[in-house]
Amino acid sequence: MMAKTIRIGGAAGFWGDSLEGAGQLVMRGEIDFLVFDYLAEVTMSLLARVRARKAELGYVPDFVEMVAPLLPEIRRRGIRVVSNAGGVNPVACAAALAKRAEAVGVPLKIAVVTGDDVMAQIDTIRAADAREMFSGAALPERLLSANAYFGAQPIAAALDRGADVVITGRCVDSAVTLGALVHAFGWSWSDYDKLAQASLAGHLIECSAQVTGGLFTDWRDVPGWDDMGLPIADCAADGTFTITKAEGTGGLVSPLSVGEQMLYEIGDPVAYVLPDVVCDFRAVTIVADGANRVSVSGARGRPPTAELKVSATWHDGFRTIGTVTIAGRDAGPKAQHAGEAILARVRRLLAERGLGDFTETSLEVLGTEAVYGAAAQSSAAREVVLKIGARHASEKALEILAREIAPAASSMAQGLTGFFAGRPAVQPVMRLFSFLWPKASLTPRVAICGGEFEVPFAASARLSPSADEPYQSAPAEVADASAPLIALAVGRSGDKGNTANIGILARRTEYMPWLRAALTPEAVAAFFAQTGVTRVDRYDLPGMNALNFVLHDALGGGGVASLRIDPQGKAFAQMLMDFPIAIPRTLADQLMMATR
Repeated sequence: MMAKTIRIGGAAGFWGDSLEGAGQLVMRGEIDFLVFDYLAEVTMSLLARVRARKAELGYVPDFVEMVAPLLPEIRRRGIRVVSNAGGVNPVACAAALAKRAEAVGVPLKIAVVTGDDVMAQIDTIRAADAREMFSGAALPERLLSANAYFGAQPIAAALDRGADVVITGRCVDSAVTLGALVHAFGWSWSDYDKLAQASLAGHLIECSAQVTGGLFTDWRDVPGWDDMGLPIADCAADGTFTITKAEGTGGLVSPLSVGEQMLYEIGDPVAYVLPDVVCDFRAVTIVADGANRVSVSGARGRPPTAELKVSATWHDGFRTIGTVTIAGRDAGPKAQHAGEAILARVRRLLAERGLGDFTETSLEVLGTEAVYGAAAQSSAAREVVLKIGARHASEKALEILAREIAPAASSMAQGLTGFFAGRPAVQPVMRLFSFLWPKASLTPRVAICGGEFEVPFAASARLSPSADEPYQSAPAEVADASAPLIALAVGRSGDKGNTANIGILARRTEYMPWLRAALTPEAVAAFFAQTGVTRVDRYDLPGMNALNFVLHDALGGGGVASLRIDPQGKAFAQMLMDFPIAIPRTLADQLMMATR
């Protein structure tokens, strides 16, 4: 008789995800655990801003709204819930859910994980000269929030104490899944390969439908966008698992769709550092196991480090971003000229008022392939959107810019229209500051049923290097033709702060030598030169025939600090799909025949 597997459903991937996801998983997924991941780094900035205005807020209200109506059914089916919806105020999130549970007559044991807020230690951190992980910058003078990325240990401990619902503050995305599996299978915190596999399961389902066909390169192959299936990780006690979805739902679970999500935002696959384990994903294999079922194995683990990443937010002035539409002849040049004139006019007005110049401006004429820079193929559009963005230390200065965009409709380019959104708003800029801080200075705590206990961190070790294996980079045949990258691979891109990640997954193993030869770090850096990228690192994942690229300083500050139309690099992989790959004529002919 086969041992029981544990089925975990991923119901949300960000604050703003569909409120329908949890219902699908509860009613149709046959799940044991329902998990939610809301806390992108951008989200923490937003929640910190909300709490600054109203002390009782700072959590994700969508979580309460989604779960509360389902509580009777969740109770009937014995499903347990884990979420990081607590944001910067997990106690308030738990209180809001408890109130709704009482209203529908469902008794709940709600556990709250705290201790990730390190604001009380800021003076100590400053005295230790903590430096930004990527830029080396010093700690800003004033911070709005600072939260350490906790792992899965307090989550598992809360479930061990009988919690029906666990609500955390800042934790790594995969921890909500790892905590459930460590509790369910009774693993040791030194079962590193199992912890790595479970963390990979959490990584795959943390972005909801992105692993079940959402954002897939081969989008035409994905049915049922109106009823996308949410992901389910069907996990075994040995750490292996299968990714699937509820029967009868839309979406697609295939090795390529799962592989794209596997590469999403992982950085160095040799050392994917998490609070509970350091993962090595190079040998991961992803294999079809029936219709809409993919089995995943091969992740390896090493002991965790003695430090945690801390994500702090700080106020860095204000920004505004506005758009207008220009249609007709010469739309692109008109838009560019109008944008330059608006900025010049406002600069003159600012000087007259003694407000000083902008700290940063951005003009992008969307429809002329502006995001491609030198790689743009056409700028002769007859319908474009002019996007004007600016940052300034003074809110008043940006209010002048916001006011001066509309007058262009009667004083500049004919065909300028499309003011549907009205005057653009001025918003504070919340920047991220990430640094490492010793675990020994932090104490995770779990509150449940009126009591509270501490959860000490498991043993840690220095991050040991893991030597890269040599890979053949020179193709065996002469390349005398070319094909676009999309003919040979699929891809997905994302962000971590000001760094972009592009994962490329070969459609067939034999394509890898050609991909390695063409997609050098230098070639990728040149393709994205318009972003200001300073360095590109390339990593191999031979188990799944993939390459991962990390583009440093490519996002104009990233997240809510960036003025760009794509501040998180979400389009980068699809832009790269047109990159020409040198291949033999015989292969080019085969690819052409396959697309006819």
